[in-house]
Amino acid sequence: MSVDQDLAPPEPEVAPQPENPSRPPRWQNVVRHDLPASIVVFLVALPLSLGIAVASGAPVAAGLVAAVIGGIVAGSLGGSVLQVSGPAAGLTVVVAESITQFGWRTTCFIVAAAGVLQILFGLSRIARAALAVAPVVVHAMLAGIGITIALQQIHVLLGGSSHSSAWRNLVELPGQLLSVHGGGAVVGAVVIAVMLGWKYVPPALRAVPGPLVAVVVGTLISFLFTDIDRIVLDGSIFDALQLPQLPSGNWAGVAMMVLTIALIASVESLLSAVAVDKMHTGPRTDFDRELVGQGSANVLSGLVGGLPITGVIVRSSANVAAGARSRASAIMHGVWVLVFSVALVGLVEQIPMAALAGLLIVIGIQLVKIAHIRSAKRTGDLLIYLVTVLGVVFLNLLEGVLLGLGLAFALLLWRVVRVQVSAVPVGARWLVRIDGSCTFLALPKLSSELAKVPAGAEVTVEMTVDFLDHAAFEAIEDWQRQLESSGGRVDFVEIGSARMAGADAAPPARGFGRQVWDEFLGPWRHRASGGDALRAGVSAFHRSHAHVVRPHLDGLRDRQDPDSFFLTCADSRIVPNVITSSGPGDLFTVRNVGNLVPITGDHSVEAALAFALDELAVRTVVVCGHSACGAMKAVYTGADAEGGLSSWLAHAEASLERFRAGHPVVRAARAAGFDEVDQLSMVNVAVQVETLRRHPAVRRAVEERGLVVSGLFFDIAGARVLEVTADGVRTIDGDIGVGL
Repeated sequence: MSVDQDLAPPEPEVAPQPENPSRPPRWQNVVRHDLPASIVVFLVALPLSLGIAVASGAPVAAGLVAAVIGGIVAGSLGGSVLQVSGPAAGLTVVVAESITQFGWRTTCFIVAAAGVLQILFGLSRIARAALAVAPVVVHAMLAGIGITIALQQIHVLLGGSSHSSAWRNLVELPGQLLSVHGGGAVVGAVVIAVMLGWKYVPPALRAVPGPLVAVVVGTLISFLFTDIDRIVLDGSIFDALQLPQLPSGNWAGVAMMVLTIALIASVESLLSAVAVDKMHTGPRTDFDRELVGQGSANVLSGLVGGLPITGVIVRSSANVAAGARSRASAIMHGVWVLVFSVALVGLVEQIPMAALAGLLIVIGIQLVKIAHIRSAKRTGDLLIYLVTVLGVVFLNLLEGVLLGLGLAFALLLWRVVRVQVSAVPVGARWLVRIDGSCTFLALPKLSSELAKVPAGAEVTVEMTVDFLDHAAFEAIEDWQRQLESSGGRVDFVEIGSARMAGADAAPPARGFGRQVWDEFLGPWRHRASGGDALRAGVSAFHRSHAHVVRPHLDGLRDRQDPDSFFLTCADSRIVPNVITSSGPGDLFTVRNVGNLVPITGDHSVEAALAFALDELAVRTVVVCGHSACGAMKAVYTGADAEGGLSSWLAHAEASLERFRAGHPVVRAARAAGFDEVDQLSMVNVAVQVETLRRHPAVRRAVEERGLVVSGLFFDIAGARVLEVTADGVRTIDGDIGVGL
């Protein structure tokens, strides 16, 4: 989301909301929102289901069976309200390998058994454990699958047939290019062009799913040729139903295939559900229930001759974008696939194989995401990504994933035990830096660097350490004792969560949770209470932060040059320097109850404003309100305030009047889910900004030197800062994703 987008999300992305008496009955919501969304998802799912079945080497009807069961069964029983399930490209390679090794009917048995295993996963409540798989491995697995699919289908598009391995597909590709025959290449090229170019057509046309348009256009063009291979269906979808067959041997291989399909289907479904949760603000996914629903769908699909089923992000994102409000959309999409498969078999048989090949090539290419490669490079995981991709493409999916996980675990261990130690003279003192996890494995390097420090020296030890085991602790403590016995001095600066200071018998250990919050993210949060909290904060500042800010503060000792005049509420939950990532000298801050700018009767804000504008020449003036504001609640409810507070809150009456009159900010705030008090707080910010802009000194500074006056709103529960303008509320950071 860009900076200039309005906070209120477009209606298609509104999340499912709980029913209340002021809203239409549930069936009206289904007819208005879920029914149109189900038709959109059906149009997306139909060509994808056919193409995935073809790419897997399974009967074409198996893709339709899986789409029907995925929509109806997984949609009814799953734990994600808006996720849509069906056959997925992520399992294409595995299914093709299973069919080659065991045959189709035994593969159906494997699918059903994998579904039982998924149900056990869900009942065991271990669903979230699947999310512990390194994301880079999952991304690389999907990329490897995409490359494999593309290499297979390009041969089909060129009039040939795919080979048994990616290596053979790659080696035989030049020869296939030299022997192109038939109109399939033309049809496939048209489908690819439509798929890639559909995002550039006008928005009104993009309402029709691109895959559907591509297949329809490719089918129409195919009638210009006489040598086009088309889909063959033996009757309706009911004619294709068949029972699975028990394996005749190699039970170890069957068990491994069951485990592979169960794990991949589970991880893909859960990752898709996580992605869908980020697209809406409705109920979150119950991951254990989602696995039970996916497993139930796979059991039934395997028993009647369908492909394995997972949650599919392409269909799910289309579902959310089309305005779905409940699981009824996914269920109805399965019904539409069933109706189409029974009543319009002849229409399906007109689709050329080359059209599906072109569709699958684009899908495969799109599984290789540049953003994932950049992310892997940025995080130092590019080697894991490349090894996993190459393993999936040139070995098989399971071996590629295991290679990637093994390498990821090895790199994790290396990063955990790796520690950087250095000892260098800095002026009259020595500076020792210890960075990383300091364990007994670091003792050789640690003792070598500490030995460089001469006897009697004054030393600062800067520890950015998240773990300090007993051996390393004793080594540092012995060195400290020896140096101080020779007249030296050791000061510890503890930036990491592990601690030297204050340790008694037991050595400091890795700090998690509240310890990290209290000790590392301080000094503005401590476990001590009352007056002791301030003393503890000062102590923590001296120990962990003073040396960092000292050089900066020394440069500000005779002057200040703040960038902004920052007017905000006196509420203790608002920490201006934290929410603006600013430091000493950056903000000239004024705080009062309700972040108000009095017009008459009080000169505190005006005096500070005049000083900031005339003496400090600040570049920006900011008013910052916040959610759950007690002052605005008192103004909104008309509660009686005691003493001077009552007369002070009278300065907010203009904001209350503008709120009741329907200020433009109210609409955006209401659409984003903020309550009336928060809406008033946002209107108050907009009104105070207007008041400041009318101030003669502010107006003069705007005209003469381009002073910027703006309003902000801090959502405490979401820890996000929003920009308040004259006509709405907008996000500042595109990654916030408000309302998505």
